[in-house]
Amino acid sequence: MDANDMRREPMDVREIIDQAGVSRYQVMIGLLCFLIVALDGFDIAIIGFIAPHVRSDWNLSMIALGPLFSAGLLGLMMGAFLGGPLADRIGRRGVLILSVAWFGVACLGSAASPDIVWLIALRFLTGFGLGGAMPNAITLTAEFSPDRRRGTLLTLMFCGFSLGSALGGVVTAYLIAEFGWRGVLAIGGLLPLMLVPVLWVALPESVRFLALRNGNDARIAAILMRVARDRAGSDRRYFAAEDRASSSPVARLFDPRYRQGTLLLWLAFFMSLLLLYMLINWLPILGARAGLSLKQASVFAGLLQGGGVLGAIVLGVLIDRFDAYKVVGAAYLVGAAAVASLAATGSASWLAVGIFVTGFCVSGSQVCANVIASAFYPTSSRATGVAWALGVGRIGAITGSFGGAVLLSAGWSNAALFLILAMPAMLSGLGVYFAGAFRARAASASTSSDADVALTVHGSELGS
Repeated sequence: MDANDMRREPMDVREIIDQAGVSRYQVMIGLLCFLIVALDGFDIAIIGFIAPHVRSDWNLSMIALGPLFSAGLLGLMMGAFLGGPLADRIGRRGVLILSVAWFGVACLGSAASPDIVWLIALRFLTGFGLGGAMPNAITLTAEFSPDRRRGTLLTLMFCGFSLGSALGGVVTAYLIAEFGWRGVLAIGGLLPLMLVPVLWVALPESVRFLALRNGNDARIAAILMRVARDRAGSDRRYFAAEDRASSSPVARLFDPRYRQGTLLLWLAFFMSLLLLYMLINWLPILGARAGLSLKQASVFAGLLQGGGVLGAIVLGVLIDRFDAYKVVGAAYLVGAAAVASLAATGSASWLAVGIFVTGFCVSGSQVCANVIASAFYPTSSRATGVAWALGVGRIGAITGSFGGAVLLSAGWSNAALFLILAMPAMLSGLGVYFAGAFRARAASASTSSDADVALTVHGSELGS
């Protein structure tokens, strides 16, 4: 074989990325996705801060605010269910840019809402765009990350969500007196619209997606040259060493190789986000019932978020070094113990410790669960797998938001609530752990099957 033939030897794009270091180009992709999820967190956070002002301006009852909160979550769920399969069919880049533009326009439009009905409708549309953006940001970052560094890079990227949520509170506090709640929503819409042209120019398509769809070799080479110049070249041919889907991306989730793991991951996402949103929405009220001041309750809410950021970073490093399913499963179980321990004490200092540990283990594990979902499925259905897991998780978030109101109205004590809230964390841990066990069995069976096929082929060749 001459040199030209060697250069035309097909190369696996996944191997090129996995064997290369982390280039500036990959850091840039991660940073752009960081900004996208930061805007996601910012937009989700501001609605809670502007709600009292909306209520005051329009003389609304507390009950009327319920649909305003749930509309965004419902939009997030629907956007995730539709955005994932669309990205697996037409590409991650286009859907991601469209989603950012969509939620920017919808949020900007909501600033001009004439009444609560319009605001609720536009919050649903904003959530719809956000729902398509987040899973595709996760998927694109994952597909440009070397396997040995994927956990760390993805968790760092996803910390943008917590940063955006925190900035949402700070920005609202400073701007609402000057510009009102409409001005805050306008800023929430303008920021993503300003990011859209940057994404259009700088954000590439996933080379794994392009190779799987027999994309143009020159286009793949141009991207890979910026990832690993010494391994890629314009005169090479590229492929993705994965099986192509013979069915729709959604149907692929229920293929016998993935079905049980899909359901277990959905259990983990549903229970994890149920717990987190119940705590996020109702922690101030639970704190007030425990005799804490509003200032103390707000500090505790910050501890939950801060613990989640630190937990995501630490657990992200650990899942790159050890079995991700065991690490995340164990962290969820420790989180369950931390939640349960909150029922046993009225001490403010211990509550602070318990809430921080809960954020570290549960919120941090939820970020890592996104990493697990992105690695669980093949390229042909990865965006769908991540998006649908998040969509099911949003159903859990809605359940948690309303469930808190039901339990508090029924007169449950704080101690009883914390004990019952330990169960979702425990079920999340078990879901992740057994999804890992299922994946290990499926991989072992696949390896054995491949070996049997190879032996059969080799035997027939010997006999011919």
